[in-house]
Order: sequence, then structure tokens, then C-alpha cells
Amino acid sequence: MPKALLPIITFVKIDIRRLFRDRLAMFFTFVFPLLFLFVFGGIFGRNSSVSFNVALINHSKTEFAKGFVAQADKDKVLKINKEVTTLSAAEEKMSRGELDAAIVLPADFGEQSTKGYPAGKAEVIYNKNSEQAGQTLASVLQSVFDGINAKYVPVEKPFSVTAKSTAKQGLTQFDYVFAGLLGFSLMGAGIFGPTSVFPKLKERGVLRRYRTTTLKVWQYFVGNAISNVIVGLLSITTMLAVGITVFHLNMRGNWLLLVGVIALSALMLFGIGLAVGGWARNERQAAPLAQIITFPMMFLTGAFFPRFLMPEWLQGITTYLPLTPVIDSARLIITEGRGFVELLPQVGLIAGWCVVVYLIAFRVFRWE
Repeated sequence: MPKALLPIITFVKIDIRRLFRDRLAMFFTFVFPLLFLFVFGGIFGRNSSVSFNVALINHSKTEFAKGFVAQADKDKVLKINKEVTTLSAAEEKMSRGELDAAIVLPADFGEQSTKGYPAGKAEVIYNKNSEQAGQTLASVLQSVFDGINAKYVPVEKPFSVTAKSTAKQGLTQFDYVFAGLLGFSLMGAGIFGPTSVFPKLKERGVLRRYRTTTLKVWQYFVGNAISNVIVGLLSITTMLAVGITVFHLNMRGNWLLLVGVIALSALMLFGIGLAVGGWARNERQAAPLAQIITFPMMFLTGAFFPRFLMPEWLQGITTYLPLTPVIDSARLIITEGRGFVELLPQVGLIAGWCVVVYLIAFRVFRWE
């Protein structure tokens, strides 16, 4: 083995051992990303079908009304709050946004009409804040009643509509969000890790002692970069395992391609942290600069909010932020199964940022 590689291997081992001995570092590397994953998975990992939180207030004692209530309770579209039994209580919860609407069955609902079949008019009550949900719910109930009406009064329908599946599996909201969480995790490990570690090493004089040895800057950089890539892959592997087993993530692309993109992304993002942490003399300098760099990327790269919702001029600018190609490439692999050739613009941008950030890191690095 060439002697030049020995210091690199040594620092890889030292950094990985340091991580697994540091409980705080373990928390932010593995546990903290999983907390975000469970929060967003709980929000976006649910069934995407439309549902309404409603109160069902039945003033009727007819058998038809009882059957209707029993059937509505089994319907997945209606999530009935059984604790609400009066209209005043329903209005109070609607004012706080806890209910979308209230369905009221009047006393004569389901009574036999003069024509020999049950009849009645249900009321959907909603406030202005949930007007759209209330009107949609009214349309859903009307379609239900149309089916019931057809059993008693057959009506010829000249026009009709049919639904046909494309037979292709679609994306869930969680599939789309996962790539943003993946990028956020890589950014946290790659930037916040070095910006907190290197200033501490300087204050303790560790880097100054390294400088007195035959250690070269590039050897120190390469050793730390490799260890960060390994740790990043371990963190993302944990997220993928949880995403697939718990939230049923649909992975459509090539696993090796995803691993390669993650490794290159971790390398690039670590370069940013290395430049900031290597330049700063202490944590008071490093922390604000790291926040200035990460906050725009956190909100403008599609990590939490889709970029297509932004104005076109802002989308053009955010395309070139370092984290944007990371999230875009991971999302295209996971959700659309894109190949390497199709990802060349994103991979090229990540590689370009790698060159830029490491050139800056070499220029500004301080041993003390």
C-alpha cells in the first residue's frame, strides 16, 4: 500500500470511531433525520383518498335514518366524530377547524312519502373557512342519494360517464417528499457536522499538532471526506429502510445509481462544511455562516416545498443552488426510475459544485 494512503485510511477510521462514540453526533446523524421522516411520513404517508371530518347529527327515529347512519359510519370518505351530538357543539368545532362540516338529518328524514317510498332532505352545514369542503361534501352526498333514489324512482339517463384506469401505479405524496428529506439529511450531516467539529479541533489545538507532522492538507481532506460519505450512506440506508418498511416507499429506479448519486452528493455537501469549518477560527464564526448557507437551500430547493410553486424567475435561480440537483436527482431516480444519461444535468451540476467547494476549502483552510 502506498505510504500516502496510510494517513487517509487512519483518518477514516478515526472519524467513524469518533462518530459512534459521540452520542450527540449519533443523534443528529441517525435519529434526527428519522424524526423528520416520521413526522412527514405521518402527514404525507397516509392514504391520499379524499375524506371529510364531519359530525353526523340525527334527529330522525326512522329505520331508514338509522340504516343511513350505520352505512355512513362504515364509509371511508366520512370520518364521523361521534362525540359531537348537537349542532352548537359542531359549530364550535368547525370554528376551530376541527370539523369540515356537519350533516344534519331532520326529524322527518326517511319517513314514508305519499308515493310509498321514504324521502327526506339532509343538510350540510359549514362555515366560510371550509366552504369548499362543505360544497364538495354536499356533492358527494347528492351522488349517494342519487343511487338511493334510482332504487325507488328509475330514471333514464341519456348521458353517462365511465372511469378507466391507466393500469400504472401512481406516486404517493410520501414518495415525492422522501427525496427532500433525503437531501435535508445529507445537508445536515455534510455542513453542520464539519462546521461544529473543525472549530472545536482548532480551539483544542488538535489541528495545530497535525500541522507539525508530515500530514498533507489533501490527505486530511480526503480522509474526512471518505468517512463523511460512509456515514452519509449509513444514514440514508436507515432512512430508506424505514421509508420502505413503514411508509411503503415506491422505489422505481436503480439502487446502484441512487447510491452513486448519494455518495457524490455527500462528498459535495461535506466540501461546503469543510470550507466553512476550515475557515472559521471558532464556532461563533462557523455557526452563523453555516446557517446563512443552509437556510436558503432548506426552503428554496424543494426539500419541503415544491419548486414548481415558485415564480419562474425564482425557479431559474434555485436550479443552481447546491442542494437542488441533489434532491432533483434523487427524486427522479426514486419516483420516475430515470437512468444515468437522463440525470447528466443534475450529476454534472453536483460534480461542478464539488470542484468549486473543494477549491475554496483548500484556499481558506486554517490549521488554527
